Amino acid sequence: MSENSPDLEDDTGTYESGLPGFLGTIDEVIAKTEAVMLAVGVILMAINTCVNVIARFVFGEGLFFSGEINRILIILITFAGIGYAARHGRHIRMSAVYDAVPTKGRKALMIFIALFTSVVMFFLCYHSYGYVETLYSRGRILPALGFEIWWIYVWAPVGFAITGIQYFLTAIKNLTSKDVYLSTGVIDGYADSESEV
Repeated sequence: MSENSPDLEDDTGTYESGLPGFLGTIDEVIAKTEAVMLAVGVILMAINTCVNVIARFVFGEGLFFSGEINRILIILITFAGIGYAARHGRHIRMSAVYDAVPTKGRKALMIFIALFTSVVMFFLCYHSYGYVETLYSRGRILPALGFEIWWIYVWAPVGFAITGIQYFLTAIKNLTSKDVYLSTGVIDGYADSESEV
């Protein structure tokens, strides 16, 4: 492992949290769950799309439920992906002011940003849960697959909650370490290998 990412992944590619004890265990369990959800979701979407294309060319008609399956998988991947991106410090950042601040100021700013973002994610989780409840009360169903549409959107509050937890853990990591962290496993800084576009 490199010195710039001391606790992101070990030599086997498995995520290891930089947080101590119970918080580290929570972080690792969420990381493994997200990785499985993303991998399975992308693979299933690729298989579904390929089978639909083959069916369209061979039989002259695609699978009637293929679009709905892809819709479900896109929502799953999107909301599992926001937590994954937060864990790996991959969200877009507007850092002109942040980069101009000295290290102590960046640390304080990163703690504030992580806590504020965590609160926003939990706020969105609350409202997306309300949306899922509304869909549940309406009883709408998917025309092709025939199950209730609210099941698709369950991933929105789950994804927002996981992302909120991840940003909260990032704030804790910054409070308990001397370096500035973008996430629990990514130290703030720019890699020498990055190139300008």
